[in-house]
Amino acid sequence: MLAFAPIKREPVITAVSNEKDPERAAQYLFQGLNEANLSLVLFFCSTDYDLQALSTALGERFNGVPVVGCTTAGEITPLGYSSGSITGIGFRADYFSIQSALVEDLSRFTFADAQVLVHDMLDRVKETQVAPIKGHSFVLALLDGLSIREEQLLNVLNANLGSIPLLGGSAGDDLNFKDTHVYFDGQFHSDAAILIMVNTRCDFEVFSIHHLVDTPEKMVVTAADSEQRRVLELNAVPAALEYSRSVGVPVEELDSLTFALNPLSVRIGDRYYPRAIQRANDDMSLSFYCAIETGIVLTKSKPQALTEDLQQLFSQLRSRLGEPQLVIGYDCIFRRLEIEHHGQVDQVSRILEANRVIGFSTYGEQFDGMHLNQTFTGVAIGGARFE
Repeated sequence: MLAFAPIKREPVITAVSNEKDPERAAQYLFQGLNEANLSLVLFFCSTDYDLQALSTALGERFNGVPVVGCTTAGEITPLGYSSGSITGIGFRADYFSIQSALVEDLSRFTFADAQVLVHDMLDRVKETQVAPIKGHSFVLALLDGLSIREEQLLNVLNANLGSIPLLGGSAGDDLNFKDTHVYFDGQFHSDAAILIMVNTRCDFEVFSIHHLVDTPEKMVVTAADSEQRRVLELNAVPAALEYSRSVGVPVEELDSLTFALNPLSVRIGDRYYPRAIQRANDDMSLSFYCAIETGIVLTKSKPQALTEDLQQLFSQLRSRLGEPQLVIGYDCIFRRLEIEHHGQVDQVSRILEANRVIGFSTYGEQFDGMHLNQTFTGVAIGGARFE
């Protein structure tokens, strides 16, 4: 079934295809985004596709236009939530000066590497800048969601970007936890990240929200393998067993939905940040999506009012930016699982469609130098200035 819906609005165009054949999917995406003078095409796609065939098809059709993207755990399209699809955004060059870069071998990426990379991207953006750099630029990140290197990369990048906001999402693979990929220069890559520096004459606002509230119940990480993001013990008990006891679900039934509905958070300063569990392991340890270490205190949290929080966010953004031209949204897969569990997919899809959200369900979100879970993070782009 084809669901092709190009939306032509200044300063971006968007499209989606539900075609399962990679050749046809690439063709329909190209037809929707085929315009002269694009500075970048950004796409998000399901791992249901033959990625090699999709890579070849995209390269053939978008020859001469920079194209970047990543795999997902579900897509957000001009029609709302989708799965098994590919969706994309074309940025018009008269509104956006954009430069992108690939970072490979994430474990070896250093502060000095980040410094060189950021300065190079800034120099390239300045050659075609459409607005002053300060206050009119942001950086999007797409990361391999199974790399376990997000925090390291974010730390060195954020330190070099100064006042330029950095936000992003970790690529997914539809909860298979086998292979996640980013796409750059005609190929899909693992153990890699893409940075996209955007200078724009459009108003914009970056944001990150979550709908979790903390409870009095605490669990202490008494043993952990920080390198692998595995908690071995909670409260001196095998981690999966203690978590199972706390949430009242048999250990053999622990799954992604259980983790989504029974989240844990860590307090940093005066705020709580979700720390999502990826899976329970055979040795009774718990693997996490985010950094974890011995000694931290995890707070049992509970979800509440997801749709109300989302509507409030968009209401506030509209009051400050006016009608959004585009919202690039990084939406944690656990939020989507919760929405599906409560039968709210159609309701949330209508909200996302009405606010022109394009994005994907992630294995983690990045905001303000931090790697996050169970958030909706993104950037809202409003009307143009400097006409």
